[in-house]
Amino acid sequence: MSKHRLTCGITMGDPKGIGPEVTLKALADKRIKKLADFVLIGSQSDAPEAALGYIKDALRLIKAKKIDVLVTAPVNKHAINQAGCPFQGHTEYLARACRIKNFAMMLVGGPLKVALVTRHIAIKDVPGCLTKQKIYQTISLTDFALRRYFGISRPRIGVSALNPHSGEQGIMGKEESRVIYPAIKKAKRFAKISGPLPADTLFYLAAHHKFDACVAMYHDQGLIPLKTLALHQGVNLTLGLPFVRTSPDHGTAYDIAGKNQANPGSMKEAIKLAIKIGSR
Repeated sequence: MSKHRLTCGITMGDPKGIGPEVTLKALADKRIKKLADFVLIGSQSDAPEAALGYIKDALRLIKAKKIDVLVTAPVNKHAINQAGCPFQGHTEYLARACRIKNFAMMLVGGPLKVALVTRHIAIKDVPGCLTKQKIYQTISLTDFALRRYFGISRPRIGVSALNPHSGEQGIMGKEESRVIYPAIKKAKRFAKISGPLPADTLFYLAAHHKFDACVAMYHDQGLIPLKTLALHQGVNLTLGLPFVRTSPDHGTAYDIAGKNQANPGSMKEAIKLAIKIGSR
């Protein structure tokens, strides 16, 4: 356990979105406020690129050891790119800034923990982006996170197929036999892995505690079941960084920004998880 009281940095996110609102609502909860000291990172600027500046400020604070863990409120990727700043997402930006090549996005909510092999890419590009090495690395990061962050000594990991019915022995696709199964076979040297399993079966089993985590091949394959079961409790946890970073699992929600309608549940869970992991 850490011997000092943690300091949690929270970036405001897009100033025009619900980030500032859910942050203030979360910190108004006395149960949250007593968990750590907090540093809010943001300004009065309403420029879209300001959100990127907050992330840079957070990285400087981490490097200077002024904050111990980081929670990032949502940003709008399109708005940042329209402002002339190439930006794929928090996960990719932070990994690049830390010169980390082996990283992954894990979503935590309700009974599920789901790591993604591919993230923010078009569905049509997913099959071509799946490689034995990427899948193996995601399994490895998931196994490490379950052991180190969640205290599970013998993790059970279920790996999803890409195609319906796990490809039906090649009739509906060959990714299972060409890249997914070989990655699982390699990972079985150090972890208890099952798969590739049809996604409809995998997430049912995981929701009933037959697996400690799932590895999904693409974004919506993993997020649809998680958000169905834990819409206002989902947390995005970045695996592979040299520090703990979480975020609420929702976007900027421009349509309700400034109307005091935003649910802070996901932000509260993101703060609690960051502090819990940082205290281990």
